[in-house]
Formats: sequence, structure tokens, C-alpha cells
Amino acid sequence: MLEWIDDHSVLLWIGSALSFAVLVGSFFLVPFLVSHIRPDYFAHERRPDRSWINLSPPVRLVIHIGKNLLGTLLLVVGLAMLVLPGPGLITLLVGFFLLDFPGKYRFEKWLVEKRLVHRPINWLRQRSGRQPLVLRR
Repeated sequence: MLEWIDDHSVLLWIGSALSFAVLVGSFFLVPFLVSHIRPDYFAHERRPDRSWINLSPPVRLVIHIGKNLLGTLLLVVGLAMLVLPGPGLITLLVGFFLLDFPGKYRFEKWLVEKRLVHRPINWLRQRSGRQPLVLRR
């Protein structure tokens, strides 16, 4: 085991630096993202239209592919951070929410309706001067 660590010390340093960067970045990125969710985003039966839906088809395709690639990358990195230093669960959640798949909006609504999730989100939104999330109409 010690031989492997010696042989891969550069890789371990890079992985540790990336884990630390994601940890520090998540302290800034998560509150920013949470504060920019539309207050009524979870109040609908169906997902509201995305803000970039009216862009040209090639631009929408690039955004869609880029968002899903970033989500996949964050899922992989988050899984690695479950055993490496860093915020593995937060990274997994951010990656998960970037991916597009059937039933995702229902799952997001279900998750945000849980008091354990909803209260901290609204606390972060209040600190940012934003309205609380409306869950149902």
C-alpha cells in the first residue's frame, strides 16, 4: 500500500487539491445557486420552461449537452469524494440536479418539500434577500 502511495503521490496531491477546491467552491456556489431558483419553481405540476428555451436550436443543444456532461463529471467526482477528502454528497447532489432524465422534476419537488431540505434552502434565500420558495399553489 505504501508503495502505491509513493508511486502515485502526484495523482493523490492533484486529487486532494481538487477535492479542497470543490469544498471551498461549494461554500460559495451552493448559496448562489439556491438564491437564484425562481420562488415559484416548485409550485407547478410540470417543470417550468427553462430560461434558455427560446435560444436557437444549436445553442440549446450545446447547453443541454454541456449541462449533462458537467453533471456526469460532478457525479463521478462526488463518488470519488465519498472516499477522498471533500464534499462528496454535495457534489453528488449538484451533479444529479444538472442531469436531465424522466421523473427528475417530481423527485426534486419531493426532496425540496422535506422540512430538512426546505428550511435551510429558505434560510439561505433569506440571507440573500430573496423570497422563500413556494411549494404548492
